[in-house]
Amino acid sequence: MDRRRQPEPSPTSSFTSLQAYGCALLETNHRLKQRAFSVTTTYEEMSRVRARSGADMARTLRWQDLIGLGIGGMVGAGVFVSSGRSARYYAGPALVVSYAIAGVSALLSAFCYTEFAVDLPVAGGAFSYLSVSFGEFAAFLTGANLVMEYVFSNAAVARSFTAYLGTAIGVSTEEKWRITISGLPKGFNQLDLLAVGVILILTLCICYSTKESSILNLVLTTTHISFIVFIIVMGFWRGEWRNLTHPADPTRHPSGFLPFGVGGVINGAAAVYLSYIGYDAVSTMAEEVKNPARDIPIGVSGSVLVVTLLYCLMSISMAKLVPYDAIEVESPFAAAFKGSDGWGWVSNVIGVGASFGILTSLLVSMLGQARYLCVLGRSNVVPGWVARVHPVTSTPVNSSLFLGGITAAIALFTDLTVLLNLVTIGTLFVFYMVANAVIFRRYVVVGTTDPGQPPPSSSAFPSPPSPSPSSGGWYPQAPEPPGPPCSGSARRRR
Repeated sequence: MDRRRQPEPSPTSSFTSLQAYGCALLETNHRLKQRAFSVTTTYEEMSRVRARSGADMARTLRWQDLIGLGIGGMVGAGVFVSSGRSARYYAGPALVVSYAIAGVSALLSAFCYTEFAVDLPVAGGAFSYLSVSFGEFAAFLTGANLVMEYVFSNAAVARSFTAYLGTAIGVSTEEKWRITISGLPKGFNQLDLLAVGVILILTLCICYSTKESSILNLVLTTTHISFIVFIIVMGFWRGEWRNLTHPADPTRHPSGFLPFGVGGVINGAAAVYLSYIGYDAVSTMAEEVKNPARDIPIGVSGSVLVVTLLYCLMSISMAKLVPYDAIEVESPFAAAFKGSDGWGWVSNVIGVGASFGILTSLLVSMLGQARYLCVLGRSNVVPGWVARVHPVTSTPVNSSLFLGGITAAIALFTDLTVLLNLVTIGTLFVFYMVANAVIFRRYVVVGTTDPGQPPPSSSAFPSPPSPSPSSGGWYPQAPEPPGPPCSGSARRRR
């Protein structure tokens, strides 16, 4: 007699009504034991799981689009701020070395994403990678963390767009473009309608077409890079080489190219690493790439290399403009030019460039967050309607509109400074998990690099049940006691 678990109703029935969802909650212990460490196969992710979206996403992206999306996602306004703090307190003029070290580290992490994206070209990114490696529980924690990261960080970035645009045209953001509401706690009392408008417009763009969104990103990114090149040229022209070794006050601060030693350079690399976050969003577009095996490695790696070069040149430019101990931490480039007679207008140009950088970063992040939620819906860990792909636009419209609305609501009134620190920790955790998943699949689960061959079952933790290769997961040989009886429940793994 076959003692393996018999097929049960689809988990999608859990979301058909409040009663069905309540019944599913009563079976939490049973479902957790059944699904926590069950893995899907590459074949399942590419066929059965992806089919739950209905229509397919259109394969319209090439490596040029991916490079543009990667650069747009990484080069935001953060480089105009993080570089000043890192140079002043950690690396000094050697910040260029810190950026190079951080770039190599980001490139190695990008290789992990690239390997998975080529082997598993679906829209789930890190969620899908962990689903086929460590099981559904680890994938769900990662996916939920990623969605939270994108929503909160996008809301904060949209609010910073208002601030930088005010700098560009010389107006006070708080007085002109934000509405202060008395009676609300500080940090939640300034309504930013401009940030809401930007989010809603970009949401409509990504719903309409991924290819057109990529073209818009390419235009914005090209404009942004032109501003960055202008700043680099101005810094090399107006700056002095002696500032790379001579502080403004040598009696109080150490001299030399490495004033804080090698340790300071390493600390600086850790501080500026967050400037590279954004390439992971490119992996979520793998399902829409024409030739994943060729375009994804070129797109992801190429964007990291280009961004590293830009960051290194910007750090040298800043080091030439002003001694490291005289750098203005909050706005290093703008302050450096404001102190030069007749060159204060350059600070306004920097504000314009930062504004374009915010738009590109926001566009790429919103593309990524919608695809993460779409795959969560495919896997039945959230209601399946968010996974639907529109048959006309070939984009995940439901997830795009849903997260766009939430992001806009948060950006309207919330200052997310504290939450962004938590988001940073979560982002590094996701990178760590993806790197572990690559090692696990390469050395523990044998034969998983061929998408045409379903891999054997695996779990991130040792478990007594024997595997069932035909199921793509694991099941005990003897049946478990049934969970609480409930009509409309679903007790089968996807």
